[in-house]
Amino acid sequence: MSQNTDWVYSEKIKDHFMHPRNILEDEKSYRYDGKGVVGNIKCGDQMMMVIKVDKEKNAIADCKWKTYGCASAIASTSLLSEIVIGMSLDKAYHISPKDIAEELGGLPEHKIHCSVLGDKALRAAIDDYYMKNGMENKIKKEKARIICQCMNVTDHDIENAVLEGARTFLELQEHTKLGTVCGQCKGEAEQLLKEYVKKHFDK
Repeated sequence: MSQNTDWVYSEKIKDHFMHPRNILEDEKSYRYDGKGVVGNIKCGDQMMMVIKVDKEKNAIADCKWKTYGCASAIASTSLLSEIVIGMSLDKAYHISPKDIAEELGGLPEHKIHCSVLGDKALRAAIDDYYMKNGMENKIKKEKARIICQCMNVTDHDIENAVLEGARTFLELQEHTKLGTVCGQCKGEAEQLLKEYVKKHFDK
């Protein structure tokens, strides 16, 4: 590799990738209050996050994780695990991939989806804690809405496609196969595409 090649990530990302914080070394001996696992190792990305909760403060006392993923996934989860310690469960529950990317000094657009695993695993861990402690009413279950009836593509599928790099309707079709039968969903799909790009990438 040429010495003149620029590191495409920020120094903060490089630091968290080279020196990741709060990795879960021994799951069996670590006593946690909530555990979340998202992704699929067969697809190359899986994230596990565990938390300890300060019940008096209703806040995260400790957070550890392990992942099978790329540099962006490692760096974003390392940083996430640092910033949520001491944070209230409610605030931690609403951290978004955009928040994580901004804290890291930005991520390449095609790598934003790597930061999604961390926030999803964190929410899953908090949900697990709520379930174990009789607080199911705090769990927010977002129902997916089918946009393309022919191919059974939901609004969540469209959002994930945007996070993975889709910016045009054609790219959205390549990711989801949406609109390849009757095409009646095109207008709504294009509107959602714009909304999700604005949500995750416009500052």
